[in-house]
Amino acid sequence: MHRNAEEIRRQVAIAEEQTFLDTALTRRDRVAANLAERAEQAATDDDGDLTRRRMLQRQYEEIRQTESGFVFGRLDGLDGTVRHIGRVGLRDEDVQADPLVVDWRAPAARPFYTATAIDPQGQARRRHVRTSGAVVTGVDDEPLDGTAASDLVGEGALLSALDQRRTGRMATAISTLQHEQDDIIRADATGPLIVQGGPGTGKTVVALHRVAYLLFTHGQMAEQAVLVLGPSPRFLDYIAQVLPALGETAVVSATCDTLVPGATVERAEDRRISEIKGRALWQPALEAYVRALLPPVRDLGLRWEGEAYVLDAQAVADALASATAGRSYHRARQAFAEHLHQLLADAVAEQREALLQQMEEGFEDILARFDRRAEPQATATGSDVDGLMSDEEIEELRERIAGSATIARFVETWWPTRDPEAMLRRLLGDRALLRRFAPALSAEEVTLVSATAALPWASSDIPLFDAVVDLLGDRPAAAPHGASVAERARKDRAWVYGHVVIDEAQELSDMQWHMVLRRCPSRSITAVGDIDQTEASHRHTSWTQAVQATLGERWTAAELTICYRTPREVMELTGPVLAKAGSLNTPPRAVRSTGITPWKLTVTPGELLDTATATVESLRQRWVGGTVGVVASAAYAEELAAVLDDVPVLTATQAKGLEWDATLVVDPDGITAEPRGWNGLYIALTRCTQELGRLQVAPQGPEHIEVRADVPWAVRT
Repeated sequence: MHRNAEEIRRQVAIAEEQTFLDTALTRRDRVAANLAERAEQAATDDDGDLTRRRMLQRQYEEIRQTESGFVFGRLDGLDGTVRHIGRVGLRDEDVQADPLVVDWRAPAARPFYTATAIDPQGQARRRHVRTSGAVVTGVDDEPLDGTAASDLVGEGALLSALDQRRTGRMATAISTLQHEQDDIIRADATGPLIVQGGPGTGKTVVALHRVAYLLFTHGQMAEQAVLVLGPSPRFLDYIAQVLPALGETAVVSATCDTLVPGATVERAEDRRISEIKGRALWQPALEAYVRALLPPVRDLGLRWEGEAYVLDAQAVADALASATAGRSYHRARQAFAEHLHQLLADAVAEQREALLQQMEEGFEDILARFDRRAEPQATATGSDVDGLMSDEEIEELRERIAGSATIARFVETWWPTRDPEAMLRRLLGDRALLRRFAPALSAEEVTLVSATAALPWASSDIPLFDAVVDLLGDRPAAAPHGASVAERARKDRAWVYGHVVIDEAQELSDMQWHMVLRRCPSRSITAVGDIDQTEASHRHTSWTQAVQATLGERWTAAELTICYRTPREVMELTGPVLAKAGSLNTPPRAVRSTGITPWKLTVTPGELLDTATATVESLRQRWVGGTVGVVASAAYAEELAAVLDDVPVLTATQAKGLEWDATLVVDPDGITAEPRGWNGLYIALTRCTQELGRLQVAPQGPEHIEVRADVPWAVRT
């Protein structure tokens, strides 16, 4: 009887939400059609406002992306008010009425993520609404009057979402965001925010939803665009659907390797050399190197229309000081050329005036008699009267000088244009220059760096190249007319972004951090990562070390403490691994259990490929509709990838940030033997949402085999 009553209440609630969803979808479609019509009309207006057209198009795209999960929540206030929460805000046809749907980013929606039984924030109940397209499939009600106690917001909806099969693409999580995640998403964007979070804490979810929140809250960011930096192209592909699904298009996604137009990484590099090139010392070294390229102060001799002119060293020094103040090499060169044109024009005028004065002193009588006999003429000005050039004539002369090919060749010879790649390779390949501009490098380090100067670019070269391009000031490529903000930003190396989000930020070297700051001088930055998952070649083992050289003390720390993705059974394995990695952090607390104990199988190298193939096939059958991933040591990754062509086979570094329903870790001992190997094993173990298996490789044969009844390939005769 009780069960029937509960089922009736559930069906009534579903019907209630279905009625509301039907109304909301009808209204949404009308609004979308209106926006499309207005955007099309604005595009045909000859005198139309480009900003307005883009705004209308953006609003239309935002609504168009809401086919799934348009309405996902509801708040019932203690005062009887009802608010439905959705992916975008939607006004009622009666503009005086409350919004039909409240945007999840709006302040009015925040209690949906933060209200608890202890602090209900004026709410009596929170309801999670599950939908499939235009159909309501279920509801989860959460009383906020103290009758239900949990430290998770919408525990039923959250655990249901976490238990769903993985598709290989990250989905939005706006319906299941938790309190500590929401706090970070809505934090002020006035300076760098560094978020520490262990595996499964939702770092990436937080970072991407923060982008959507900031673009919604700070409209000017949409005109500046937001840069999202990820660790790899595979990772960017994994998250590619999240921001468009949230209606955000003013976003440029890149890795540090792809951030500079025209620069391509073509080779891997030794970890030691990579660490050397990533150090903060290169920024002042490159600045000093480019300053040394400036021409020396001296007298400059030029010719104009057959006459010789000398610009004295003091005038040249003053022009140099004015031109170089706060400018890059090439912009300073342009500014100096303009000074030079004016100095030469003034010199020509002064020399002409001096010659005329000399002539007048010798021929005063002749000129006087000539003037008395001359007939009155029309009024004349400037040099026609007294030989002195007027301001207009001097300006005309300056313009002719500026257009002179001869003067341009002189400037090019004295202050040549520079190619950034050639300049960087010259520095890296010249040991004397390295000792001069980077004295902190040891003799051995100088030798190691100089040996790479003529090689194709490695990842560690890109930040150095970016710094030289910035210091020289090369002109960016022009984006096509009418291009979106994101397209223009992507093509312009010097674009200044409104905000930068960095995922897996613990991997960035000091010089990569400088790349970020050049693109966001306001330091409006959100960086998320796990310092315990660091695999980069640099020596940073804490966030303070990681950002000290670039951010100093001017950053705010935040932490995600709850692991939602990785099962409790797996997280229990990570304590000893973290200890051997030298971690000083407390691992996140896992809130879910799958009941599946991580298992291990030991094989010989000769058995590995066949066993891995059988194991993966069994995992795929057990997790039909989900995903299986293999994380292997570098020693076996390539040959495993050759036989397991239907599942991803990655090293621990490549697997960073990814997740699968089931993960098979191959050769965990081999992973720990790699540089920062215990950190790598920590990554490998924590990629699964359901099941973890390990294949140990024992060259002398297995001494002990763990057998599970549901893992038939582990049984041996």
